[in-house]
Amino acid sequence: MKSERSERHMTSRSERYANVLLYDGVCNLCNASVRWVLAVDRRQRFRFASLQSPIGQSLARAAGAPPGAGDLPDSFVLVDGERAWTKSDAVLEVARRLGAPWSWALLLRAFPRPLRDAVYSWIARNRYRWFGKQETCPLPDPGQRERFLDAP
Repeated sequence: MKSERSERHMTSRSERYANVLLYDGVCNLCNASVRWVLAVDRRQRFRFASLQSPIGQSLARAAGAPPGAGDLPDSFVLVDGERAWTKSDAVLEVARRLGAPWSWALLLRAFPRPLRDAVYSWIARNRYRWFGKQETCPLPDPGQRERFLDAP
Protein backbone atom coordinates (compact mmCIF):
# COMPACT_ATOMS: atom_id res chain seq x y z
CA MET A 1 0.00 0.00 0.00
CA LYS A 2 1.40 3.39 -1.01
CA SER A 3 1.65 6.11 1.54
CA GLU A 4 -0.25 9.34 1.04
CA ARG A 5 3.09 11.15 0.77
CA SER A 6 4.35 8.89 -2.07
CA GLU A 7 1.04 9.27 -3.92
CA ARG A 8 1.33 13.07 -3.70
CA HIS A 9 4.92 12.85 -4.96
CA MET A 10 3.90 10.66 -7.90
CA THR A 11 1.02 12.97 -8.79
CA SER A 12 3.14 16.09 -8.65
CA ARG A 13 5.90 14.42 -10.71
CA SER A 14 3.35 13.21 -13.28
CA GLU A 15 1.81 16.68 -13.49
CA ARG A 16 5.25 18.27 -13.76
CA TYR A 17 6.16 16.05 -16.70
CA ALA A 18 2.82 16.10 -18.51
CA ASN A 19 2.83 16.88 -22.24
CA VAL A 20 6.61 16.96 -22.61
CA LEU A 21 7.82 16.67 -26.17
CA LEU A 22 11.32 15.22 -26.42
CA TYR A 23 13.09 15.93 -29.70
CA ASP A 24 16.47 15.59 -31.40
CA GLY A 25 17.93 18.99 -30.55
CA VAL A 26 20.50 19.03 -33.37
CA CYS A 27 18.06 18.00 -36.12
CA ASN A 28 16.78 20.88 -38.26
CA LEU A 29 13.52 19.05 -39.03
CA CYS A 30 12.92 18.34 -35.34
CA ASN A 31 13.66 21.95 -34.36
CA ALA A 32 11.28 23.20 -37.06
CA SER A 33 8.62 20.81 -35.68
CA VAL A 34 9.09 22.22 -32.18
CA ARG A 35 8.80 25.79 -33.49
CA TRP A 36 5.59 24.77 -35.29
CA VAL A 37 4.10 23.24 -32.12
CA LEU A 38 5.05 26.40 -30.20
CA ALA A 39 3.24 28.50 -32.81
CA VAL A 40 0.00 26.48 -32.89
CA ASP A 41 -0.20 25.43 -29.23
CA ARG A 42 -2.54 28.25 -28.18
CA ARG A 43 -3.16 26.72 -24.74
CA GLN A 44 0.60 26.38 -24.14
CA ARG A 45 0.12 22.85 -22.88
CA PHE A 46 3.33 21.39 -24.32
CA ARG A 47 6.79 21.68 -22.83
CA PHE A 48 9.99 20.57 -24.49
CA ALA A 49 13.39 19.00 -23.84
CA SER A 50 16.03 17.81 -26.24
CA LEU A 51 16.84 14.11 -26.20
CA GLN A 52 20.51 15.07 -25.80
CA SER A 53 19.87 16.80 -22.46
CA PRO A 54 20.11 14.95 -19.13
CA ILE A 55 16.42 15.68 -18.37
CA GLY A 56 15.38 14.47 -21.84
CA GLN A 57 17.33 11.23 -21.47
CA SER A 58 15.99 10.69 -17.96
CA LEU A 59 12.36 11.27 -18.99
CA ALA A 60 12.69 8.99 -22.03
CA ARG A 61 14.10 6.16 -19.90
CA ALA A 62 11.61 6.68 -17.05
CA ALA A 63 8.66 6.58 -19.44
CA GLY A 64 9.98 3.43 -21.12
CA ALA A 65 10.67 4.95 -24.55
CA PRO A 66 12.55 2.37 -26.61
CA PRO A 67 16.05 3.40 -27.71
CA GLY A 68 16.80 4.05 -31.38
CA ALA A 69 20.06 3.25 -33.15
CA GLY A 70 22.04 4.82 -30.28
CA ASP A 71 21.04 5.05 -26.67
CA LEU A 72 18.30 7.59 -27.47
CA PRO A 73 14.92 7.10 -29.13
CA ASP A 74 14.54 8.27 -32.71
CA SER A 75 13.88 12.01 -32.91
CA PHE A 76 10.43 12.48 -31.33
CA VAL A 77 8.88 11.23 -28.05
CA LEU A 78 5.83 12.50 -26.20
CA VAL A 79 6.01 11.89 -22.44
CA ASP A 80 3.01 12.26 -20.18
CA GLY A 81 3.81 11.21 -16.64
CA GLU A 82 4.94 7.60 -16.79
CA ARG A 83 3.72 7.00 -20.36
CA ALA A 84 5.52 7.62 -23.66
CA TRP A 85 4.40 7.73 -27.28
CA THR A 86 7.00 7.24 -29.99
CA LYS A 87 7.23 7.37 -33.77
CA SER A 88 3.92 7.94 -35.59
CA ASP A 89 1.91 7.49 -32.39
CA ALA A 90 3.78 10.46 -30.85
CA VAL A 91 3.07 12.66 -33.87
CA LEU A 92 -0.62 11.74 -33.89
CA GLU A 93 -1.00 12.17 -30.12
CA VAL A 94 0.52 15.66 -30.31
CA ALA A 95 -1.91 16.49 -33.14
CA ARG A 96 -4.83 15.16 -31.07
CA ARG A 97 -3.86 17.28 -28.08
CA LEU A 98 -3.52 20.40 -30.23
CA GLY A 99 -7.19 20.11 -31.20
CA ALA A 100 -8.87 20.91 -34.51
CA PRO A 101 -7.84 21.30 -37.24
CA TRP A 102 -4.59 19.48 -36.30
CA SER A 103 -6.43 16.60 -34.65
CA TRP A 104 -7.87 15.69 -38.04
CA ALA A 105 -4.50 14.00 -38.62
CA LEU A 106 -5.95 11.18 -36.50
CA LEU A 107 -7.55 9.95 -39.71
CA LEU A 108 -4.09 8.56 -40.46
CA ARG A 109 -4.75 5.94 -37.78
CA ALA A 110 -6.77 4.20 -40.51
CA PHE A 111 -3.37 3.02 -41.74
CA PRO A 112 -1.81 0.19 -39.73
CA ARG A 113 0.82 1.28 -37.20
CA PRO A 114 3.59 -0.79 -38.87
CA LEU A 115 3.02 1.12 -42.11
CA ARG A 116 2.88 4.53 -40.35
CA ASP A 117 6.00 3.70 -38.34
CA ALA A 118 7.85 2.51 -41.44
CA VAL A 119 7.24 5.89 -43.10
CA TYR A 120 8.21 7.68 -39.87
CA SER A 121 11.42 5.61 -39.57
CA TRP A 122 12.34 6.27 -43.20
CA ILE A 123 12.05 10.02 -42.63
CA ALA A 124 13.92 9.76 -39.30
CA ARG A 125 16.79 7.83 -40.91
CA ASN A 126 17.16 10.48 -43.62
CA ARG A 127 16.40 13.64 -41.62
CA TYR A 128 20.00 14.85 -41.37
CA ARG A 129 20.66 14.27 -45.05
CA TRP A 130 17.45 15.98 -46.18
CA PHE A 131 17.12 18.79 -43.63
CA GLY A 132 20.57 19.17 -42.13
CA LYS A 133 21.93 19.14 -38.64
CA GLN A 134 23.37 21.65 -36.18
CA GLU A 135 26.45 21.21 -34.02
CA THR A 136 24.57 22.18 -30.84
CA CYS A 137 20.97 22.49 -29.70
CA PRO A 138 19.69 26.02 -30.39
CA LEU A 139 18.54 28.14 -27.45
CA PRO A 140 14.83 28.96 -27.25
CA ASP A 141 13.61 32.53 -27.59
CA PRO A 142 13.52 34.33 -24.22
CA GLY A 143 9.71 34.50 -24.32
CA GLN A 144 9.45 30.73 -24.69
CA ARG A 145 12.31 29.67 -22.43
CA GLU A 146 10.00 28.65 -19.54
CA ARG A 147 8.46 25.96 -21.77
CA PHE A 148 11.84 24.23 -22.21
CA LEU A 149 12.85 21.98 -19.33
CA ASP A 150 16.50 22.00 -20.42
CA ALA A 151 16.85 25.75 -21.08
CA PRO A 152 19.75 27.44 -19.26
